[in-house]
Amino acid sequence: MNTTPSLTFSKLACTKGGRQLFRDVDCQLEAGRWLYVAGANGVGKTSLLRMVCGLASIEAGDILWNGTPIHAQREAYRQDLCYLGHLNALQESMTVDENLAFTTALGGFAPDKAEAQAVLARFGLRGRGRQLVRHLSQGQKRRVALTRLALSPARLWVLDEPYVAMDEAGIGLLADLIASHLAEGGLAVLTSHQRVPIGKVPAQMLELQAA
Repeated sequence: MNTTPSLTFSKLACTKGGRQLFRDVDCQLEAGRWLYVAGANGVGKTSLLRMVCGLASIEAGDILWNGTPIHAQREAYRQDLCYLGHLNALQESMTVDENLAFTTALGGFAPDKAEAQAVLARFGLRGRGRQLVRHLSQGQKRRVALTRLALSPARLWVLDEPYVAMDEAGIGLLADLIASHLAEGGLAVLTSHQRVPIGKVPAQMLELQAA
């Protein structure tokens, strides 16, 4: 990684349905660290993550990537970002290999076939490349979605409930994957109902409070 990345929230606020969810949120996340976004249901955790990804407008305050507002560097920021939401975002009528080729192309990168197959094997999906996604179990579909992280060169991972539909082994695989990403100087922002430790790196906490 060429630079030391950082993510900064400055006086962020969010209103939804005429109700202010949170305001004056400040935080700075440095390379090699991960941010755990906590708070009661409905306080705006997913809304915050969507703002980080540029999927929701910033009502007040700013989000900075490497010291520059994300709206001023949209394309460069998009290439540095990998987002995984509640849904797997897979095409059920396509094979596993086709889904990976499609989603990685959308992310602006193209892993070679050997690399993709190695990652599938790592996630317990060896030999599943030509299988239609609709024939997979929910847990297997989630693992396919997670392979995007392992293949992505993005330095910032934003994960909304990443452990959903995963068994204990899958949760361990993902935690190890995030730990490796942090060890390489990456950053991760996540929210989850499951408090899973990430290697030996303690979570940086952001507790959202109702405004």
